[in-house]
Amino acid sequence: MTGPTRQATADLITLPGTPLADAVVDLIRPVGTPSVFNHSIRSYLFARLLAGHLGLSAGSDYNDDLLFTACAMHDLGVAADGPHRQRFEVEGADRAAEFLVGRGVSTSDADQVWQAIALHTSTGIANRRGTLCMIVREGVALDFGGPMGNEYVEALSDEQADAVHAVYPRLNMVGSLVDAIVAQAAKDPKNAPRYSIPGELLPEREEFGRTRMEQSFRSSRWGN
Repeated sequence: MTGPTRQATADLITLPGTPLADAVVDLIRPVGTPSVFNHSIRSYLFARLLAGHLGLSAGSDYNDDLLFTACAMHDLGVAADGPHRQRFEVEGADRAAEFLVGRGVSTSDADQVWQAIALHTSTGIANRRGTLCMIVREGVALDFGGPMGNEYVEALSDEQADAVHAVYPRLNMVGSLVDAIVAQAAKDPKNAPRYSIPGELLPEREEFGRTRMEQSFRSSRWGN
């Protein structure tokens, strides 16, 4: 089986390149680990592929700048420079919305991004809160490779994934992200409410040294 052509690969890994998208990259790159940064960008690239697979078009069915912003910032709540006063999904959503409004984005568009980020760990809820929420959540799920309950594995071929991973390698993404979530959760009890993702990961890491999430992803599509 042949891989993607050079032009197809270039199209696959091209970022929006708009002033807003560039500002998002400038914000998130310095405050997160390279692993989490790559995960955030891959989530956008995979979400965009999923949108095309579903017959959705940028500009008519969704706003590509908002998709990029939501995917790129979806883990901003674990960034080292954050206030760390609430669960990471909500903290990241608040920071993203504030950033967007500060750059002149409408409050309604900022709220779409807020919902997409705040709900990206909420299986069965994000998918019913509009196109942006759905494709952000499923783009993130595609990058996790299966255990998050992804329904659209056919939207991403192995050849496409290899092309993206060559530019944005995984770098032990799951372990790096769990480390960041646990560190953020440990700073305040409000950051880790029971039955939330951080509320499950923190006690597992403290008691067993390794979380069920890390164990389950050993057998995922990507292995880490």
